[in-house]
Amino acid sequence: MADPKLADSNPILLVEDDPGDAARILAVLEGSGLADAVILCRDGAEALEYLCRRGPHARREARDPAVMLLDLTLPGIDGLEVLAAVKSDPLLRVTPVVMLTASPAESERVRAYELDVNAFLVKPVEPEAVRAALRDLGVLGPVPSARRRAFSAA
Repeated sequence: MADPKLADSNPILLVEDDPGDAARILAVLEGSGLADAVILCRDGAEALEYLCRRGPHARREARDPAVMLLDLTLPGIDGLEVLAAVKSDPLLRVTPVVMLTASPAESERVRAYELDVNAFLVKPVEPEAVRAALRDLGVLGPVPSARRRAFSAA
């Protein structure tokens, strides 16, 4: 069942080129009742087309993402470039961004925080870390105790 807070609200934009990482994150979102509200982009260029309503996304609804889960290392336009574009756009800059990375490079984290990223998650992401980030950003309400027990075994 979809989270009522998100059902009538804006989607989650997942920008991830690795199918395995995307599947793990989608599984967490599905377990939290949010999978129906996810838009998946496979690279930075597609994400910017979606966000700016260009190309195949030119006619999409005028609802910007409630949050963007953004991989740092993407083919072509990387996550930092997407983040910079989002945070420099007066309409998109309010979109919360959670950066996903497998990289231990501190310089990339520093640059992302300079660009006003809202949170960082290290891949492979832990289900509770994703849910906590979404709760902290107000996208996901508290997980009911029965669901919390079901996820603790995951």
